[in-house]
Amino acid sequence: MNNVRLLIDFLLAASALTSPLFYSAPATPKATGLVKLISPLEATRRPTTTRREKKTKSFIPHSLKYTVTATIYEAVPGQTDDEPFVTADNSHIKPHYGTKKRWMALSRDLLKPWGGEFQFGDTVRVTGISAKLDGVYTIHDTMNKRHHHCMDVLAHPSENLDIFTKGVKIQKVTLE
Repeated sequence: MNNVRLLIDFLLAASALTSPLFYSAPATPKATGLVKLISPLEATRRPTTTRREKKTKSFIPHSLKYTVTATIYEAVPGQTDDEPFVTADNSHIKPHYGTKKRWMALSRDLLKPWGGEFQFGDTVRVTGISAKLDGVYTIHDTMNKRHHHCMDVLAHPSENLDIFTKGVKIQKVTLE
């Protein structure tokens, strides 16, 4: 037990000899030139900031842009299969969903299981629908096999959206 205490005392003394005893603040226009005396333990600590810096999300493109036709679909039996609240990748749509959720379906010719570049769970930047609906979406569903080069944006019936827009650009991106 004494050996452990002796080792701790030795390490503390060695760290005190290697760390600076004085720390001067960087010069600022209002600096008075005073030197702040700090303990050896404080000298080894990292400086802390009082406010958190907000991290911004940035998306990096990882593929070519595709031109598609954009439409809106709702999780109702007339527009989906017999399980409207379960997507093709087995994600469950909550009852109070809407366009703020940013989920989409792609036509099969664009999805990997059918030879396309995108797969379920990919994030896709969409431009050209409208200022409200342009943005980054996640692929969770697929469209009927009769559609080609199309995308569907998930919307709630209460949003009363009816969109059929040609020339919409989509591109796979990742969050950095």
